[in-house]
Amino acid sequence: MNYESIALLSQVVSAFLFIAALVFIWVKYLQPAVLAAQESHNRQIAEAERHRDEAKATLDALQGEIVAAQSDSSAIGARARTQAQREREAALTEARASGERAVRNAAGELDRSREAARKQLREELLEKALGVARSDAAARVNRAVDTGLVTAFINHLERGARN
Repeated sequence: MNYESIALLSQVVSAFLFIAALVFIWVKYLQPAVLAAQESHNRQIAEAERHRDEAKATLDALQGEIVAAQSDSSAIGARARTQAQREREAALTEARASGERAVRNAAGELDRSREAARKQLREELLEKALGVARSDAAARVNRAVDTGLVTAFINHLERGARN
């Protein structure tokens, strides 16, 4: 054999051994590290996707709650407006009734005041008329007329007692 073929064979064998060593190192050390890194990244991606899906589900649930809250808010507003209208109408009805009652009471008080004023006016007129009649009677009636009137009254009483 010649040296050139030994050198060539040596280079082929060394290249083969080098490639075998590279394959061994790859399979023994690098491939598990690459696979572990790949698995770790896959887990991280899966975790991120899970978080994204949970966030989407939470967002959908919250949007549903927002719609429900808006619906509740509208219903509460409508009930509040209805209740306020009822209370307003009740207050107006009560105020009207109170006002009408006050007017009736005032009318009754006015009638009572008119009647009292009429009574007082009659009494005053009667007193004045009696005063005028007394003064006029005292001026017209003297002692002789007075004695005649008293005698006629007594006779009338006696006749009434006999009947």
